[in-house]
Amino acid sequence: MDKYILALDQGTSSSRAIIFDHSGNALAVAQKEFTQHFPQPGWVEHDPKEIWSSQSSVVTEAIASLGIGFQDLAAIGITNQRETTIVWDALTGEPICNAIVWQDRRTSEYCDSLKEKGLTGIIRSKTGLIIDAYFSGTKIRWILENVPGAREKAEKGELRFGTVDSWLVWNLTNGEKHVTDVSNASRTMLFNIHTLEWDKELLELLDIPVSMMPEVRSSSEIYGYTNTDIFAGKVPVAGIAGDQQAALFGQMCTEKGSVKNTYGTGCFLLMNTGTEPITSRNNLLTTIAWKIGDTVNYALEGSIFVGGSVIQWLRDGLGIIKSSSEVEALARTVPDNGGVYFVPALTGMGAPYWDQYAKGGIHGITRGTTAGHIARAALEGIAFQTMDIVSAMERDAHVKLAELKVDGGASRNNLLMQFQADILGSNVIRPMVTETTAKGACYLAGLAVGFWDSIDQIKSQWLAERTFVPEASGEDVSALKEGWADAIGRTINNI
Repeated sequence: MDKYILALDQGTSSSRAIIFDHSGNALAVAQKEFTQHFPQPGWVEHDPKEIWSSQSSVVTEAIASLGIGFQDLAAIGITNQRETTIVWDALTGEPICNAIVWQDRRTSEYCDSLKEKGLTGIIRSKTGLIIDAYFSGTKIRWILENVPGAREKAEKGELRFGTVDSWLVWNLTNGEKHVTDVSNASRTMLFNIHTLEWDKELLELLDIPVSMMPEVRSSSEIYGYTNTDIFAGKVPVAGIAGDQQAALFGQMCTEKGSVKNTYGTGCFLLMNTGTEPITSRNNLLTTIAWKIGDTVNYALEGSIFVGGSVIQWLRDGLGIIKSSSEVEALARTVPDNGGVYFVPALTGMGAPYWDQYAKGGIHGITRGTTAGHIARAALEGIAFQTMDIVSAMERDAHVKLAELKVDGGASRNNLLMQFQADILGSNVIRPMVTETTAKGACYLAGLAVGFWDSIDQIKSQWLAERTFVPEASGEDVSALKEGWADAIGRTINNI
């Protein structure tokens, strides 16, 4: 087959374009970082126009590097950083302010007020989510309340809201399509995951006009066709999924009970729970994994706000490494953590603690502590947070984790993956292609246009690169867990 699928992977720190062939091979990859804006402590913003320009430039680069044209593309799939909130003018297509990123905490106090009003139960029952500044709903409200003229324009039906997928489709189709898929909609705190509709009661609660909201579609269908200078013709835009749901699909976790963890800027652990949503009793989220045809798959999710970004902090904030790739070698200069535990609550804590005011802490430092101990403790902190979520997930789903499929940049770190297997007591499996997020978007788009006939056909393309088997003794693991529990208690209680 001569055609290809183009996957747009719009992440928190960079935009990527990857071209896949029918065998699932990535033939061309282009990536471009974009600016992170921190206007106040706890605030994180992106320029939506820079998101689009970076994404469009890597598309051009990837296509040119492979020596193909638009006519060689069977479809485009999109996967994106979730919850990040963009509001733009419906007539001009111009953003009315910077995007408020998923990590942003500016609406924490408003979220507290919703909890105080006793709304936790109703929001959870409708959306599967807890009340937190993480999600899009309160970010939209903040924009309407704080950007001059926004409220008035919204009431006139002149503004559009979208997560990044909607923004990309709007630009790819030159404003012809304002859509999202169920996986992204389920992350807004405004979408009823049972009726699969925007919830009027929640929109009224947050005072958000329904006219702003995109049309919600499945994760695998033709939404529209390109109408932009990037392509000299019309290419179907045919797959959309939020980055973590796309990774779940790309890992071929299509069976009930299958689990993956993506080690990116944050870490996101998802379990496919099949066609029925499971309400968590252990502070996890219930979310939509994807919708293909008429079938909706749900997932349990644990979100870690600071995963791989703690390594960036070691580089940019602490200055003990010059590049992220150096962290494993530095951590290996010591045989263990030397009693040092790093709780990386640099933007609050996600599941299962949900403490939006928590601050990070490095515990157990002595005169003998070295940069190697801190590097090792930072890596272990990622694995410990994953362990906490796995434990909560096992209690919710009443299953014992058999294996964990892993992907994302930090999954290439062998020290981290071995420690993860040790602390979980389960096999950790790394696939040949660790950037499975883009692959998930590729598969969803390809299924929509008949590039692949079925999920079963795609499954044969998933191959393991390495399996990490638990090696540590039970006594050592117990001691490590005790040390981590103490560090968590000190962090949450601000001791």
